[in-house]
Amino acid sequence: MYSYHNSTLNQSTSISGTLIDLRSDTVTLPSEDMLKAAYRSPLGDDVYSEDFTVLELQSFAAEMFHKDSALFFPSGTQSNLAAILSHCNRGEEALVGREYHSFSHEAHGASVLGSVALSPIDTNYNDELTVESLKNEIKPDDSHYPITKLVCLENTVSGKVQDQHKIDEVCRLAHKSGLKIHLDGARIFHAHVHSGLSLESLTSNIDSVSVCLSKGLGSPIGSLLIGNEELIEKAKRIRKLLGGGMRQVGIIAGCGLYALQNNIERLSDDHSNAKRLADGLSTIEQLEVTYEETQTNMVFIEFSEAIEGELSRHLFENKVNTTFTSGKSRLVCHMGISTENIDHIIKCFVKFFCH
Repeated sequence: MYSYHNSTLNQSTSISGTLIDLRSDTVTLPSEDMLKAAYRSPLGDDVYSEDFTVLELQSFAAEMFHKDSALFFPSGTQSNLAAILSHCNRGEEALVGREYHSFSHEAHGASVLGSVALSPIDTNYNDELTVESLKNEIKPDDSHYPITKLVCLENTVSGKVQDQHKIDEVCRLAHKSGLKIHLDGARIFHAHVHSGLSLESLTSNIDSVSVCLSKGLGSPIGSLLIGNEELIEKAKRIRKLLGGGMRQVGIIAGCGLYALQNNIERLSDDHSNAKRLADGLSTIEQLEVTYEETQTNMVFIEFSEAIEGELSRHLFENKVNTTFTSGKSRLVCHMGISTENIDHIIKCFVKFFCH
C-alpha cells in the first residue's frame, strides 16, 4: 500500500498501471497511516451530532482558525453553497470574482437552488478583487436592484497566493458597507505555508471560510465550513436540506483529522517540486511556462494547439497524465509526486520537443 514516505512510488493509478497524475491535487490516495487513523476512529450518528470523530475534527479546525465553530461537508462545492445560502436570502446578491471557483465551476448552485444572484467582478493581474472594483458593484438601496449582502473571495487562485493587505482592505470596505465576507479557502493551507502567515492572520477579517481536506492534504474526501456559531447552526440546517446530512461519517472525518494534524507543512515539498518542474520546462523553447513568485503547487504551460494530441499521447505512453485544452495545461504537484517523478516528467517533455 502507498506510503507518503516511500518517495519512489507514485500513488496515482489507472487500469493500465501506475501513472504520474498531474491533473489535480485531488487525485491523491490516503497513506497507510491515514487509513489506520480512520480505522481507529470512534463513530456515531453525525445527523444527531454524535459522531465523536467528526466533533473532534470540527473542534480542531475551528481552533486552528481561531473561529467559533466548524461543520464537516462531503465537498467544497456544497460547503461554499451552504455558506452563500447562510449569508443571503432569496433575491439578495453575492459579489464574486469572475474567475473564482464559486462562480465559474459550481453550476451557479446559489442561484439555481437559493435564488441568490451571483454578480461577477473582474479581478486584477493577480486574480484579486480590489477595493476600487468592489466599490462600483455594491448596489444602492433602490428597488430596481438586488440587495448586496455578501462578497466571495478566494485564496489561493490558480495557485497564486492573494495579497493579504488587499484582502483585509476589501474586508474593511465590505463590513463598513454592511456586507459579509466568505472565503473559498480550498487551498488556504498552501497560502499559509507559502506566505508564513498564520491561518488566523489569513482569515481574521473573514466571516466564513471553506477549506478542503482532499486538495493537497491527502484526505480522500471532505471540506469544512468555519465561522461563528450562529452561521454554522444555519449552515447545518442547509446542509441537511442539500442532502449533506451524513451518518457514521467519522470513518472519513478520521482521514481529515489526520490530514490537518500531519500533512500541512509537507505542502512545501509540492511547492519545491512545482518550482523544479517550472525551471526544467522553461529550458524548452516551444513551451511558455508560467510560475510566478506568488504561486505554490501549480505550473501553467502553453504551446501550439496543433501538437496537443500528439503531446498528450506521448506523455501518457510514458506514464504521465495531464489535461490539455486549446494548447494549455495546468500541471499540479501533490503528495503523490516525488522529485524523481518531476525529473521523469521533464525528460518526457524534453524528449518530445528536442529530439
